[in-house]
Amino acid sequence: MRRFGFLLRPGWLALALVVIVFTYLCFSVLAPWQLGKNAKTSRENSQIEHSLTTPPVPLKDLLPQQDSSASDAQWRRVTATGHYLPEVQVLARLRVVDGNPALEVLAPFVVDDGPTVLVDRGYVRPEQGSQVPPIPPPPSGTVTITARLRNSEATTQGKEPFSKDGVQQVYSINTAQIAALTGVRLAGSYLQLIENQPGGLGVVGVPHLDAGPFLSYGIQWILFGVLAPIGLGYFVFSEIRARKVDRQTPTDTAAAPMTVEEKLTDRYGRRR
Repeated sequence: MRRFGFLLRPGWLALALVVIVFTYLCFSVLAPWQLGKNAKTSRENSQIEHSLTTPPVPLKDLLPQQDSSASDAQWRRVTATGHYLPEVQVLARLRVVDGNPALEVLAPFVVDDGPTVLVDRGYVRPEQGSQVPPIPPPPSGTVTITARLRNSEATTQGKEPFSKDGVQQVYSINTAQIAALTGVRLAGSYLQLIENQPGGLGVVGVPHLDAGPFLSYGIQWILFGVLAPIGLGYFVFSEIRARKVDRQTPTDTAAAPMTVEEKLTDRYGRRR
């Protein structure tokens, strides 16, 4: 075991600790993070593709109860008949549509004999930086809308709702947060209007169907996690081999006295 004693030196212990921590992070954090994003993107792409070829269904078929949500049915086109609550309006800030800043306009919609659901009417462009432009009110009375069912977004940490230009503004379309802000009980999911709908503004399109690089990144982190301990093993093997060679190399012995002839040969390169 003495041949492995060098592994107890501080430098080798630090290197081994770094490799262990890095390998653990690769397999337990980094690879699952990227593979999870790939699974989420692939699932969302499948939902979008399905929604593009599936006829709209009544909203109440997917949201039978007021406080329910429908994560598995995201992006499905649905129809709903009811009326807007025009006195309640919320803007979602820091949105980008077609590469330009936008504000998405949100309003509650009371479904006949059904839940009250938040509707994303579409977008408007801010004026002079972030100033809210004039926004046409939604129609009064009973209307029928067709929209895409969307999951509630997670709230943005450190970004609290606020009021500006006389309008409540938020940083994420989180139905629970907006329900608490407006005092209107809302269903768990919200609706995003498609083109040519009552109360619609600029249409927010569906994302591009691109799986992204997440799968390849996940595989790379797995490979890094495999190669790190292999590299450590290689360095240990190289060190052991180098030490073995050093032990087998004979020590230099004292040189014998040189003769006069050898001295002349060494000095002039040949005898004269």
